[in-house]
Amino acid sequence: MSSICFYFQVHQPRRIKKFRYSDIGKKIDYFDDEGINAQTLNKVSSKAYLPTNALMLELLHRHPELKVAYSFSGVVLEQFEKYAPRVLESFVALIDTGRVEILSETYYHSLSFLGSKQEFDEQVALHKKKVESIFGQTPKVFRNTELIYNNDLAIHLERLGYKGVLAEGADHVLGWRSPAFLYTPPGGKIRLLLKNYRLSDDIAFRFSEKSWNDYPLTAEKFANWVNQINGGGEIVNLFMDYETFGEHQWEDSGIFKFMDKLPEEILKHPDNDFVTPSEAIERYTPKGSLDVPNYISWADTERDLSAWLSNAMQRDAMNKLYSLRDDVLSANDEDLIQAWRNLTTSDHFYYMCTKWFADGDVHKYFNPYDSPYDAFRYFMNVLSDINLKLKK
Repeated sequence: MSSICFYFQVHQPRRIKKFRYSDIGKKIDYFDDEGINAQTLNKVSSKAYLPTNALMLELLHRHPELKVAYSFSGVVLEQFEKYAPRVLESFVALIDTGRVEILSETYYHSLSFLGSKQEFDEQVALHKKKVESIFGQTPKVFRNTELIYNNDLAIHLERLGYKGVLAEGADHVLGWRSPAFLYTPPGGKIRLLLKNYRLSDDIAFRFSEKSWNDYPLTAEKFANWVNQINGGGEIVNLFMDYETFGEHQWEDSGIFKFMDKLPEEILKHPDNDFVTPSEAIERYTPKGSLDVPNYISWADTERDLSAWLSNAMQRDAMNKLYSLRDDVLSANDEDLIQAWRNLTTSDHFYYMCTKWFADGDVHKYFNPYDSPYDAFRYFMNVLSDINLKLKK
């Protein structure tokens, strides 16, 4: 039997303005909310979120067996409330079907587990409160930013009371094992759900690639690939960004028609069904312990932390940011705390990445800056302004 577990990530950052050195000390907002941030959100909402939510709602009504999971950064939820309430209402309609699970993450889609465990815990608590207030769900399964994961994170989440955590099914971690089973970390009981990156990326990245050997990808062909796992696995974890539908893969690529047919094709096999992450945890027994001492992620070909912390600029920005945490929180200035926490969003470090080879085009997507050096310069200028405010 193969259970298909769909999980979608929904996130848009608050991108920083082109904050120049001459702006330090002046009363200038750090984030380009009325410009690039609102424009990007409205664009993605019209191309991806609204049409995909309409399709997903129809599919959930058409196929009572269908179940999906989402996680939302607190940052994108705030932007929905301010700029796109219709989008938020359409997500609430999906949750109201009773077959959609909301996962937990850091409120600011941050790298806080790497910078400050205390900040991580506070952001997780803030996110949990936000999800409960909007959707009426209390998350039981955790999805860390960009699927960043290692043994320490798993044990930490277990202590926080989580039943499961999502991670990348990276080959160098799995070895001979398959991502089609549940696992536990060494010394822990929390369940690991591993992304089947080949099948997930067939949809998320290769769907419209005409040079791909399997182009065009049809629902029938994909369902056959899923069927081949029957007998050799128990769960097929399809994890991807929600912008896959309509933004990364445009409507004229046929992505919506593909998704419209996919549940029907998968359910043609009598041994297939759909589960949420929590249901997978309840149904299946882990097949052993999976040791992940070093951090992995779902980003780029390396699937490590290099997308955010591979160069001196990124490491300098990270160190400087978290060195200010105690002083910022002690200042008891809510606006300053909010600004600082929005700077912890991982996208700011992603824009500083200098890997312009196999992953270059990915790093340019939704990037408002001309170069990673500009992204670094504006970020550090904002930190200097915050530091000046703290001294005053």
